[in-house]
Amino acid sequence: MTVQITDTEQKAKITRSILESLREWFEVDESREGYIRESADLTLIAAEDKGDHIGFLCLRETGKETVELAVMGILKEYQHKGIGRQLVEKAKELARAQGYSFMQVKTVKYGVYEDYDKTNLFYRSCGFKEFEVFPEYWDAANPCQVYVMSLR
Repeated sequence: MTVQITDTEQKAKITRSILESLREWFEVDESREGYIRESADLTLIAAEDKGDHIGFLCLRETGKETVELAVMGILKEYQHKGIGRQLVEKAKELARAQGYSFMQVKTVKYGVYEDYDKTNLFYRSCGFKEFEVFPEYWDAANPCQVYVMSLR
């Protein structure tokens, strides 16, 4: 089940517990703490199983018509079971209801790292389309792939 969480303290607690369990993907302390801090002010959708939070997705407005999938995490034991897709579907539904026309997400360009290739394939399977690559958005070793989808 997916639910929108509105309490700022609960958002930070959910984000912290999940991202800290995923340190191999969120290994840079400063970045991870930034996601946790920022989550309090973002739209957060959580996935639950038997009352426990097992995953989350945060949305951030990037323009009048566009919302960004800013960060997402799912506990390892729940990965590859459709939870991510459920979160994205709920995010699309919520973004449409809030009047957004587009959703975007940023990741490392396909073909650079195997782990990120899996992430790219996941976003594509959810309906995101390649938009543009910014070779030095983060740094030269991590070219930024931007994906977009229409919500209309």
